[in-house]
Order: sequence, then C-alpha cells, then structure tokens
Amino acid sequence: MPGLANLVPVAWRAALAGALPDTVDALLRDEPGAVFPPREQIFAALEHTPPDDVRVVLLGQDPYPTRGNANGLAFSVTSGVKIPASLRNLFKALAADLGTPAPTTGDLTPWTRSGVLLLNTVLTVREGEAGSHRKRGWESFTMAVLREVVRRDARVVFLALGKHAQQMLLPLVDGTRHAIIALPHPSPLNGNAFVDAAKVARPFSRANALLLEAGREAVDWTLS
Repeated sequence: MPGLANLVPVAWRAALAGALPDTVDALLRDEPGAVFPPREQIFAALEHTPPDDVRVVLLGQDPYPTRGNANGLAFSVTSGVKIPASLRNLFKALAADLGTPAPTTGDLTPWTRSGVLLLNTVLTVREGEAGSHRKRGWESFTMAVLREVVRRDARVVFLALGKHAQQMLLPLVDGTRHAIIALPHPSPLNGNAFVDAAKVARPFSRANALLLEAGREAVDWTLS
C-alpha cells in the first residue's frame, strides 16, 4: 500500500512536501476499526479544489463517523444519504441568505467546482467515534494547507464556523488581503445560534461580495 503522502493530489504536492507527519500513516496502518472516508477519498477536498482555484475555505472538524456518510469534503455527505443536522442548519442559512429553496442533496461537490475548499481539520475518523483521530498529526497537515492558501495574493474568504475553526484561522488571516467571516458552529448542540447569526451576517452573499470587491468571480452556491 503506498504511503499516504503519495496520495496528496499533484497540484498540492510540492507545497505540502513534508507536511504530513509519519504519525498519520502509523495511525491508519494500526487502526483496528473501519476508517472513514475511504482511503481514496481522504484528500478529496484537495483533489476537487486545486490551490489556484480556491476562493472560499469552509473549515470543518472531522468526517462523519457513520458508515457511508463521509466523502472527504467538510460538511458534505454522499449523494442519497440523509442530510445530517449540522448540514441542515447550514442549508437553512443558505436559503435565508439567498432566498433559494433548501437543497435536497447533502453532496457539496458542486461547491468545490466553484472554488470552495471544503477542508476538515482532521481528515479521517474511526467508525462510530467522532473525534477519534484528533491530535494524532492531522492538524499540522491542515495548518500547512491553510498557510499555502493564505500566502497567495488573490483574495480568499474564510468561513470560520465555531470556536475550533476560529482558533485555527484567526491567527492566520489578518483581514487585509484575505477576509474572514466568523459564526457559531452549525451543530444543533448550539441550538439556533448559528442560524440566527447567519440570518444577520448573510455569510454566503457576504463572501461573494468580498470576492467581487477584489476582482474575483463569485461562488455559485447552487445545489441540485
């Protein structure tokens, strides 16, 4: 089985050389349970959105630990899977912001084609155990990805949902070249905090306004 670093998409590979700790390879090699997403989808976010195409970064936590859900994209689920509660809240905010019907699919792949990097802080999880692969090396790799995005000249808008994402992004994004929109996490554990805040902040239209202001193309937030 090839080392995990060999699976990093070519467009990102040079910038991320040496960024993947050996501890991650060891973690997945020695993991006794099933790991999600499947190995070939671990770097799906990077595969779908090359560094030059990134316009928005939506930073999640770790993949869904339920079999069949995770597809390597933050907040996204495989087409046909029931939409998780946090994603439903994200869709409520999308509908309130843009005045469009809430999407009927939880597969966010179309967003990636419009320049949205759907990156999780931790890229794998043990089946049934949310957070089981945190603090095992993935975070340093994710930081390397974020630094690569930040160092680029073209404006990128970072959607920082929740304290975890904000703790990672706020020290990196100074608000001059790039922009950051901070909101509560859409988890239902936060009650209506995210939806209520998003109705005021209108993060999706705000992100597009910030991109257009910098001469970049707006994101197409449409989902089928």
